[in-house]
Amino acid sequence: MLSRRALLGPLLVAPCAAPFAAPVAVHAQAPLNVVATTGMIADAVRNIAGDLAQVTALMGPGVDPHSYRQTRSDIAAMTRADLVLWNGLYLEAQLEEFLHTLARRVPVVAVGDSAPSDYLLRHAEYQGRPDPHLWMAPRLWRYVVEGIRDALHAQRPEAAFTAQAAAYLAQVQAVDDYARAVLTTVPESARVLVTAHDAFGYFGRDYGFEVLGVQGISTQSEAGLSRIAELVDTLVQRQIRAVFVESSVSDRNLRALIEGAAAQGHTVQIGGELFSDAMGTPGTYEGTYLGMIDHNATTIARALGGTAPETGMAGKLRGGA
Repeated sequence: MLSRRALLGPLLVAPCAAPFAAPVAVHAQAPLNVVATTGMIADAVRNIAGDLAQVTALMGPGVDPHSYRQTRSDIAAMTRADLVLWNGLYLEAQLEEFLHTLARRVPVVAVGDSAPSDYLLRHAEYQGRPDPHLWMAPRLWRYVVEGIRDALHAQRPEAAFTAQAAAYLAQVQAVDDYARAVLTTVPESARVLVTAHDAFGYFGRDYGFEVLGVQGISTQSEAGLSRIAELVDTLVQRQIRAVFVESSVSDRNLRALIEGAAAQGHTVQIGGELFSDAMGTPGTYEGTYLGMIDHNATTIARALGGTAPETGMAGKLRGGA
């Protein structure tokens, strides 16, 4: 029987012969397989990781994360992933049990936990839980972006993650600066944002708007007739002339507000459609986080008497905001 040395002999090359040895092929690592629950998280991963990650978003445009339940294909995707990222803070209420179970087998990170606890809004009617809509305030979303960067680093220490996260955070700061500039042009008396559900709390706090949602923080909460009647009276008494529908929530309750105000002789219009729990169509500017915030700020400012360019911060909006 040949010895181990005899078998390996042809492969053992003397040091002086090394320069003449055939080059060894170096195979790049396969991209990280990352699954994100929401489009906002997926968009951040794509900006931070670039080609170093293959990203799947479970929830597309118009999808309500509060009521979303995993499908068979979702389960397959998550169990094969190198990393699963979710918002947490009870946003993905119907997925929580599954995600906690999955964490025994796959790295699962609730990136909303990166936000400082002192910055979070809490509502008694939401079972004492924090408001999960962190992306509505870019200043707060920065912490989540950093948490996503760190979660990627934990799986693969790539210097590119740090550099690309810094570049992306500069863009997040730019859209925050733009939003602040155009929203301050809205007359103070008109800074009232009436929406389908209470997803804009952090937006209101950061930009100085009173936010009135027909439903609570979760779309799972029902809007009673008394709540609708109360908001109709508010619209009439305060002469609020615009309300906003949301891309991921039925406009039924907003239509009821408009009809109720009309019955009292007060005209209320739809100020536009806002992106609340989901971004726009993939492949469009509005289908990115930056485009989502640009669209919302531009739409709100223009509808409530402020000044903002029709095509937004960088001329990328489709217009008609």
